[in-house]
Amino acid sequence: MMRIIRYRTRPEAAEENQRLVEKVFAELRAERPDGLRYATFRLADGVSFVHVVAYEGDGDPLGASAAFAAFQQGIGDRVAAPPEAGEVTLVGSYRLLD
Repeated sequence: MMRIIRYRTRPEAAEENQRLVEKVFAELRAERPDGLRYATFRLADGVSFVHVVAYEGDGDPLGASAAFAAFQQGIGDRVAAPPEAGEVTLVGSYRLLD
C-alpha cells in the first residue's frame, strides 16, 4: 500500500511541524521497522508538506510509532486546512522508493 498525504501548516506552526516530523524519522532510524518506506518533503513555500508512505503487508508500521502518534496529536491546530490523503500507484522510481 502506498499513500500520499499533503497539507499546509499555518505559517507560525511550520517549524514545529518539521520538528515533530524529524522526531518520527529519528525513531524510525532507531527502530528500523521492516517493510516501511517513508519520506516527507517540505515544499518551497515553507508551509506545505508532502508525506509519501509505503509498506508491505497488512500492518501499518507507523501506527506503532510513539513519535508518529505525537506528530498526529494536535495536527488540527497546526494545519491551515485538513490534510488530503489518498492511495497511489507507483509508476516509476529511481532510487527513491526502491
